[in-house]
Amino acid sequence: MEMISLEKELKENSYPGRGIVIGRSADGTKAVTAYFIMGRSENSRNRVFVPDGEGIRTQAFDPSKLVDPSLIIYAPVRVLGNKTIVTNGDQTDTIYEGMDRQMTFEQALRSREFEPDAPNYTPRISGIMHVEGGKYSYALSILKSNNGNPESCNRYTFAYENCAAGEGHFIHTYKCDGNPLPSFEGEPKLVAIPDDMDAFTDMLWNSLNEDNKVSLFVRYIDIATGAYETKIVNKNQ
Repeated sequence: MEMISLEKELKENSYPGRGIVIGRSADGTKAVTAYFIMGRSENSRNRVFVPDGEGIRTQAFDPSKLVDPSLIIYAPVRVLGNKTIVTNGDQTDTIYEGMDRQMTFEQALRSREFEPDAPNYTPRISGIMHVEGGKYSYALSILKSNNGNPESCNRYTFAYENCAAGEGHFIHTYKCDGNPLPSFEGEPKLVAIPDDMDAFTDMLWNSLNEDNKVSLFVRYIDIATGAYETKIVNKNQ
């Protein structure tokens, strides 16, 4: 698969929706993830990321303007032992609880489908990072309607073992802007992962559409020790 420029990909797409990047830093020492949210409605844009234990959650920036919290207030990132879970909805909790009961990532998601937000039927995208004993692997999942038909749920899981230094994969909810919004298609996109966390965070945030971007989370995890650094950027301050 050809590696694409993540910066170019984001700058040329005004509305990828919500996106997950997972990979390994160029020097091979860090497990890396990023998660961003975007919004077109006032309700979607009225959000911030806030720390929550070892993870994060979304929160209304102005509680008086919150209309429907069901699909926009959730914990995108949770940590279960040596596993870091990153998703675009409350399936974070489904994965956490399932894996805590010794289910696999894929098994835990069997009880979930795409979001019930007709006519978009927003895909549920999820990632799992496993860092243990100096080893690192990750997987990405997307649950989507069958070309906009809510009668069928198409399930795809992509697993990456012994991932190469400097490489990562990017998956997002929408192919592009539209009405209804067309779902992401194909395999997660191969992208470069740099060593510099600050530069990576700045590139992501500055590449997202200025009107639609809402919040960004970036984490670099030391593969040898499990120690991590986190950055959160919110448009609403």
